[in-house]
Amino acid sequence: MSTICAVHRALLTGRNAFHTGKTRPRMSNLVPQLFSCFKTVNQRNVHSIVRTAAPLRLTAKSMTGRSCQLLTGIRKSATQATTPALPAYTQKAIGWWLVGCSGMVFGTVVLGGVTRLTESGLSMVDWKLFKDMKPPGSQEEWVAEFERYKQFPEYKYVNQQREMTLSDFKFIFYMEYAHRMMGRMVGLTFLLPAAFFLTKGWVSKAMKPRLAIYTALIGFQGFLGWYMVKSGLKEQPKPTDVPRVSQYRLASHLGSAFLLYSLFLYQALNHLLPANKLPDTHLKQISRLRGMSHGVLSAVFITALSGAFVAGLDAGLVYNSWPKMADRWIPSDLLSQYPAWKNFFENPTTVQFDHRCLAHSTVAVICGFWWMCRKAPLPPRARLACNCLLGMAFVQASLGISTLLMYVPTHLAATHQSGSLVLLSFAIWVAHELKRMPK
Repeated sequence: MSTICAVHRALLTGRNAFHTGKTRPRMSNLVPQLFSCFKTVNQRNVHSIVRTAAPLRLTAKSMTGRSCQLLTGIRKSATQATTPALPAYTQKAIGWWLVGCSGMVFGTVVLGGVTRLTESGLSMVDWKLFKDMKPPGSQEEWVAEFERYKQFPEYKYVNQQREMTLSDFKFIFYMEYAHRMMGRMVGLTFLLPAAFFLTKGWVSKAMKPRLAIYTALIGFQGFLGWYMVKSGLKEQPKPTDVPRVSQYRLASHLGSAFLLYSLFLYQALNHLLPANKLPDTHLKQISRLRGMSHGVLSAVFITALSGAFVAGLDAGLVYNSWPKMADRWIPSDLLSQYPAWKNFFENPTTVQFDHRCLAHSTVAVICGFWWMCRKAPLPPRARLACNCLLGMAFVQASLGISTLLMYVPTHLAATHQSGSLVLLSFAIWVAHELKRMPK
């Protein structure tokens, strides 16, 4: 402290001399005096000054960090101000377009289920993007297509049971043809309006990556479809084996379609439905329900995916009784294959047992979720979604039991598959209603 006072006195003396004009000391006279003052500073004084300056340095850093945050906020606000908000009608247009895309996917999935149930999926033995769009026109073209089909295992197996005529072949061909054309229509329904909206500048910055994901999923879905069909065109180990596509590829094909449908529908709801509002006193309860809604959605999706393994292995024809399986709660051949993990994917008995257990669990979870929603102060639209979810869960369970007891008739099985998509739609709606509530 004494050193600092000495420095101050030296500077003060020089300043007074300049102002009074009595003496005009040169800078060379002041430098030795200042130097002598600093020379007396010991190590303890230096450490004291450093310790004193440390809080000032931290304060300066804190102020610098806050200044950077403030500048970042100002920059973002300026960016938002310079980027004009999209008109409401553009968001509505995109929302209804996505609803149409999800509806097209819904129809394609239903038609694909009917194609599988009528055993029509292997009637077109090759895949060409543009050539497949024109079916055979003349009698000669139909005969040539039929002869090509006769070279593959499905015809050989079916012809052992009954003679297949050209008229029979035309029916299964048109079923598969309609399914493939429906898939192409999904692509056109998505891509053409997407290009229009992008050109008009109606697509927000956050929406553009989603459009890229949807495009990739549509292309991947087409690839999976042909990859699945190829697995059913291979020669079977035994002449008595039923030619069928791989259940793994079938589950992948159906699962990707369900995923694409879910993304379309959820994004459509984002554009069409306004946000719900709740009082701040119930945010914790709503947050708990929001997490449960995601669990319900996952349960519905996994149960539907297990149904693809049931369809791929014709497991619905194994035990046609309910609630027991051949008068037993646990069938004797549940783990008959080795290694044990294969039973869950390749043993028809285990696959049907798993699907039953998942279906029962999903209905129970939905009932519990609905009961908790009754005690929550939900808006009317969210409560309506929960009620629809519960009602559709029982309808879907009834359809599944009826399909099983009646030995899988085509109309009931197709309705049951469609019901899984409807149930998934209600689960998406509920999750969306709860997510839109402010935290």
